[in-house]
Amino acid sequence: MDINKMKALSYDELRSFYRNFLHSQNISKATINTAYVDTFYLWRKGSKDLFWNAVNATNFETEAKNALIKALSENSNGNVNLLVSGYLSHLRRFRLFLASDGTADPSALTQEKTANHVYTRKKKTVVNVPYPSIEQVEFYLVKWDGLENYRLQEDALNKLFFELCPNNTDVIDILLKASTLNDFYSTNIFSIYPVAKHIFALDIDARLKTGDVTLVGDIQYVTIGDTEKNFYSFASKYCSHHNPLDYPIYDSYVYEVLRYFRNRDSFSDFQDSDLKDYVKFKGILIDFGVFYGLDKYNLKQIDQYVWQLGKDYFPKNYGKKKA
Repeated sequence: MDINKMKALSYDELRSFYRNFLHSQNISKATINTAYVDTFYLWRKGSKDLFWNAVNATNFETEAKNALIKALSENSNGNVNLLVSGYLSHLRRFRLFLASDGTADPSALTQEKTANHVYTRKKKTVVNVPYPSIEQVEFYLVKWDGLENYRLQEDALNKLFFELCPNNTDVIDILLKASTLNDFYSTNIFSIYPVAKHIFALDIDARLKTGDVTLVGDIQYVTIGDTEKNFYSFASKYCSHHNPLDYPIYDSYVYEVLRYFRNRDSFSDFQDSDLKDYVKFKGILIDFGVFYGLDKYNLKQIDQYVWQLGKDYFPKNYGKKKA
């Protein structure tokens, strides 16, 4: 690759050229979208010269890292020491691109790395998810707003839960809300009436308003026939759509993301089973936001970000969100 020709390109031209290269590699669409933005952070927040000096530095690992730390300290409210590794990994990939003919084998990136390996408790992680940051959350919140099906579905649920049937004193209202949630989220509850009757018997309105986290546990266990069913994710959704700021939604995507970052960064010390206890789950999600400097976002926003992250990076293991 002729570096001088690359350096002569404008910001938009270079990004477009690099994006074409990324699409030719065996990497996920989510990684491509992130790399398209994060690779050029030094240029965007500093200058063209700052970017190229870091990329071409003789002592790349040290000089590029120092430049990123300085830029992140000046422009981000997140944990700089955690953020820097993600941005540095994107610059490494870009250096591979420059050293190639435009069709380099991405496996060579692993050979070039000299630091910041990914660790887990038991085995090496097979995916490389970008570090949580304000930039990442903003990216996914904007993406969420652009997903018309999810946005309109949420608008419909808000109208149902906040305007048409805000209370839970009529089993018919509860049945309507539970049936709609079951359909929209594909929670696979095949007999919804016992669930609605169970919620009605709990008299939940006062507890919902105060954000009583133990309510999810009371809703999730429902006896249908002679069998006790566990509708954990559904219960979190039912509470969340009444009071989204106090009740984050649990599902399998969120489960995978929280486990991943626990294993990689040790943001919290919890057992996998703790995520199936709603009181502990909410505390873990709060710890996640605090650890990564995402305090400016409420639990609903963090939940939207984490869910989309899981959907992007763990799609093969989970097709639909489970109850």
